[in-house]
Amino acid sequence: MNGPLLDADLREAARILVATGRLRAETAPEAYRAAVKGRQQLTAFFHEELAWNVEVLEVAEMVRLHKRRVDVPADRGPTLVRGRGDGRLASREVLVCVALVCEQLWRRSRMSLRELLQALAQVCAAEAAEGTLPRFQVVAPDGVGKQAARENRRQLVDALKLLVAEGTVVVDADLDHAMDAEDGDLVVSASRDRLAAKFSSLSPVLLGLDKLPPDRHAAALSAASLPEHEATTDPARTPTLEDRRLRLARRLVDDPATDPADDRTEGSPYLHTLTGRERALNVTGSLGYTATVRRDWWEITDPSGVGTAIEFPNGRRTERQAALALLGALSGRVDRTAPLPISEVVEVMERARRELPRWAAAYAERLPALARAATAELAAVGLLRPAPEDVDVWLPTPGVHLWRIKVRHGSQAKTPKSPSAADQAALPLTDTPGSTP
Repeated sequence: MNGPLLDADLREAARILVATGRLRAETAPEAYRAAVKGRQQLTAFFHEELAWNVEVLEVAEMVRLHKRRVDVPADRGPTLVRGRGDGRLASREVLVCVALVCEQLWRRSRMSLRELLQALAQVCAAEAAEGTLPRFQVVAPDGVGKQAARENRRQLVDALKLLVAEGTVVVDADLDHAMDAEDGDLVVSASRDRLAAKFSSLSPVLLGLDKLPPDRHAAALSAASLPEHEATTDPARTPTLEDRRLRLARRLVDDPATDPADDRTEGSPYLHTLTGRERALNVTGSLGYTATVRRDWWEITDPSGVGTAIEFPNGRRTERQAALALLGALSGRVDRTAPLPISEVVEVMERARRELPRWAAAYAERLPALARAATAELAAVGLLRPAPEDVDVWLPTPGVHLWRIKVRHGSQAKTPKSPSAADQAALPLTDTPGSTP
């Protein structure tokens, strides 16, 4: 098992598939052509190393990766991109709108926004009484419920933005303008080939999800074929060596960091064995990732930035700078593994504001909110995880030992000096508005 498992020409295509699940000809033409040409090797790699299926749909000019994980990240999903910030996860109502829009566009591949609004309102009205669909009122009668009607229209816009971003539909005008203008309208067009390839799970009806407890839904949805529920989706059964390998290999490829001790089986954790370590390094190296390996922690990074949608909190936003300040304080604790209560995080924010009075002025009276935002940033990259039984308490992971933080003041930024090697490796925090940390 020595040497890379993928040709260098296929690495970018594979990283895009890992990050987004789809590779489109119009957005990455060179990677798409490479994936079509090397489909056999690409398909074999994902199938043998991760048990994920690759589907090449030349008629739709798209390649799909059907990623299946039993330990699905709870904070991962379709994200609504707003004007500021990283957005938030799409709500249940928005996801219902996505499904209903796809249903309508399958029947008519070209519709106006007004026609979509009317069709969704009619479908929801027919089933709302039975509780199978929420009410979707888009016109407020006699001036009553204007806010609810406007929120429903906003949910449709959010659903269309998700579909546009993934390449399933196209629109001929700005969605926000068409929704806000009184006489605004636009045309929504869909590719039936891409609609047909959108969903990768087996039908929830065939899987019998209504007969399974919620804690077994992920196992059923991640199955490659119709499962024998009692035999293959019971979370209490002892995992086989192949189960352990697949779970940890998927986490290494799909998550920012992995704890080798998270393998809850008898004997050595899989990544501590010679075979497990070698195979895991082969997989990540074949994708072009860089692995930082400790006995208690694996951290996988992509130098190209293509293979992940997760960014380390190094940026101009106050919340990300607060995350850096917190990360710098974690390395100075007496017991670095001790639980981290929100009161301690607030103390870090207060100390940072005493040293840099102009920093985080907007949060001067609400530092607990800034503290929660900072911990959320670090939890997103695997450096903190919420305590399972306590509210507003987090547990530091071994990954916090891999980072050093340096505060760069505004006056120093104007007259830079020759940095040492240690300074170059450190991550900066700045109190200068508008400067790049």
